[in-house]
Amino acid sequence: MRKIVSQLFISLDGVVEDPHTWHFPYFNDEMGIAVDGVLGRVDTLLLGRRTYDSFAGAWPEREAAGGEDAPFAKVLGDARKIVASHRPLAPTWRNSELLQGDLLDAVTTLKNEPGESRIAISGSVSLVRQLLAAGLLDELNLLVHPIAVRKGLRLFDEAETPTPLTLLSAETFATGVLNLMYAPAAPAAEAGYDDAKGHLPRSAQED
Repeated sequence: MRKIVSQLFISLDGVVEDPHTWHFPYFNDEMGIAVDGVLGRVDTLLLGRRTYDSFAGAWPEREAAGGEDAPFAKVLGDARKIVASHRPLAPTWRNSELLQGDLLDAVTTLKNEPGESRIAISGSVSLVRQLLAAGLLDELNLLVHPIAVRKGLRLFDEAETPTPLTLLSAETFATGVLNLMYAPAAPAAEAGYDDAKGHLPRSAQED
C-alpha cells in the first residue's frame, strides 16, 4: 500500500495560510533538503484546488526560465498531479488531472495502487484535515517557524474531538525552524493530575 505524506509550513501559533508572506526569511539549505525529501522524491502529488492553481501559475514558468530552481520545477512538472476540486479543471500544467468521485473513496483507491512510492501533499489544508480525520494520511511533516503570525487560517480548527499524533522524528534548523514528522496515533489514555503528580520533582511535591 502506498503512503500519503503531507508537508506544511506552519507558524508557532498554528497559521498555515499564505506562508509566502512570512516564511522565506527562514528558508535555508536545511529547509531545501527537507522540502526535496518530501516533494522532490515522489511521482504523485495530491493537491487541493487553491494550491494547485498557485503551483500551476508559477512552476511551469520557472521550469521554462531555466533558472536555479528549474530542476525542482521539472520534478513537479513530471509528477502526476491529482487535483481535489468541485470545479471543472482545464489543466495547463502537464500531467494534471481532476480527482474523480468521492474524495475518500478515490484516495483509498489511490493508496491501494501497486508500488511503494509515496504520494505527497503540499499545502492543501482542507484536504489534509479530511484525510487526517479519515485515517488516510500516513505522515504529517510540519516545518514549524519561530514566528507568531497572529492571523490567518490555522491547520487545526475547532472540533469536539482531539487529533492524537505520534512524533516520528524531530530536527532543529540553524534558523530555529523545527522539522517535525508525525503520524496518526491512537487516543491517549485517560489521565488526570493524580496521575501526573508522581512525575513532579520531589522538591515541588514537598512545596
